[in-house]
Amino acid sequence: MLFGNAIRRYHKIMDFFCEKYNEKVSGEKIQCDHPKEYCKFRTACIIYFMGGEKGSSDSEEKSKKEGTMPTLQFDKGNGLLPAIVQDFETKEVLMLAYINYLAWEKTLKTGKAHYWSRSRNKLWLKGETSGHQQLIKKILVDCDDDTVIYQVEQLGGAACHTGHRSCFFKQVSEAGFETIDKPVFDPKEVYTK
Repeated sequence: MLFGNAIRRYHKIMDFFCEKYNEKVSGEKIQCDHPKEYCKFRTACIIYFMGGEKGSSDSEEKSKKEGTMPTLQFDKGNGLLPAIVQDFETKEVLMLAYINYLAWEKTLKTGKAHYWSRSRNKLWLKGETSGHQQLIKKILVDCDDDTVIYQVEQLGGAACHTGHRSCFFKQVSEAGFETIDKPVFDPKEVYTK
């Protein structure tokens, strides 16, 4: 899936496809004919990201005129919102991270998952050090616009800095936390300083 400004250059020569209505939309038109209906593909829809939806709200119209993307309700989380990350194919939950407006904007523009590191207090491109980046395939937004699900292609086979495929590799048992997964890579080899 294409995101952000990169697609604007090509919109006149490309046709887009709406998964919900199983229809092509001309690159010349770039407009949704079903704007007021709930659409589970809405946040991943290329037409929506291009800002071509009929009957949009005033705030969306303002965003379009200013050339910005519709935004999330960052004020609800004091500037940070949770981002649940799933494998695009299997829907396995890989990790939970946080995004601020800058991380959201960078993710939409590049198509690569960016987060806000609370421990380092800085923008973080996933895989910046390890090379295990997350390529965005679809973004889902909850009903309150304050939580996202990034469905990604996980490069390198593992999302967790411990080398495990998923950050959720521990299970609660009578003995405490039990590791239920083996690491895909050795972090000492990947994260050399």
